Amino acid sequence: MEPAALAAALADRLHRAGVPAGPDRAARFARVLALLPPADASRLYWAARLAFVADRAQLPAFERVFAAVFGGASDPADTRGDPTAPPPVRPVRRSPAVTSRVEDTAAAPPAAGLRHGVPDAPGGPEPAREAVLAAAAPDERLRHTAFAELTPDEVAAARRLARGLALATPPRRTRRARPSRRTGDRVDLRRSLRRAQRTAGDPVRLARRRRRTRPRRLVLLCDVSASMEPYTRLFLTLLHGAVVDARAEAFVFATQLTRLTRALRGRDPDAALRRAAATAPDWAGGTRLGESLRRFVTDHGRRGTARGAVVVIVSDGWEGADPRLVGEQMARLRRLAHRVVWVNPRSAAAGFAPLVGGMAAALPYCDAVVSGHTVAALAQVAAAVRDDGGGTR
Repeated sequence: MEPAALAAALADRLHRAGVPAGPDRAARFARVLALLPPADASRLYWAARLAFVADRAQLPAFERVFAAVFGGASDPADTRGDPTAPPPVRPVRRSPAVTSRVEDTAAAPPAAGLRHGVPDAPGGPEPAREAVLAAAAPDERLRHTAFAELTPDEVAAARRLARGLALATPPRRTRRARPSRRTGDRVDLRRSLRRAQRTAGDPVRLARRRRRTRPRRLVLLCDVSASMEPYTRLFLTLLHGAVVDARAEAFVFATQLTRLTRALRGRDPDAALRRAAATAPDWAGGTRLGESLRRFVTDHGRRGTARGAVVVIVSDGWEGADPRLVGEQMARLRRLAHRVVWVNPRSAAAGFAPLVGGMAAALPYCDAVVSGHTVAALAQVAAAVRDDGGGTR
């Protein structure tokens, strides 16, 4: 069986058994099988476990399915796509009994190895083979785990990883100019005349000036409504880092718009998040996306906050009112901003389509739409912010 078909069938079997094996994990397992074909059942077990298991509570269900599929009880291709398929009737042989988490095994000494028994061959028991355990580090697993699947302890660790992400906007040329030693786009008349006095009034060499460059302003608007609650704390950590390091402007919205720039200032991220939660009165409430965008453009954007800036909107696009208002305000914002980046953590789901009213209305006015649903995917957000597309979509 091809690696992709095997990974899809195993992911479907695990999903029906209660293990959240999504398409991203199935694709990861298929890549592992293509790069490192397993030589024995032990290596196949660990490749599947590292690809599909994200929590210790998922181990019993995973081991039952693995033993049923690869222990000879059944073939995953036999019941692919049949949700009413009966469970296997043959006795299930257990996979290698492992009680520690993947993170614990990753911390073992490099020279230490583990012996795992290989399922009995038809001709008799086969001697156990020596297999060097290859496990992903905890930070590496957190980088590729969706924010909605993290436990409270893992959320704290993911926030620590997200703090290391820096958002840098593309440079822009200002009206001010500075002296240039060699070349420049303007002639500095005063300096040229002063130099000409040293050569009897003959301007032998013209002095020039070059226009200065500075980073574009960064503006972030984060949806803190109930539909975005699994992602709020992680994205507020991103907002805090942008305010502290890039001097960005930060806003949150649910049923109304709240400016959090002052609340997020300060090096202590936990204290900044507490101040932010106390400042926003509509935390985890409904969603009025269009009205919040109208308030931002009217009260802040037209007064200079959004002019020539990179505007990042973090929202799933849910709108409780008329979505036409979202399209009207996004058109106004697009005329003011240099670049509009929309971060939708639900866009990473398989089969995603911008069918939600607010998202569909805003899509024509976005320069980039990224997911940002994991710590690793936040790098796409940073790349979209840093990209200088010249305002072209």
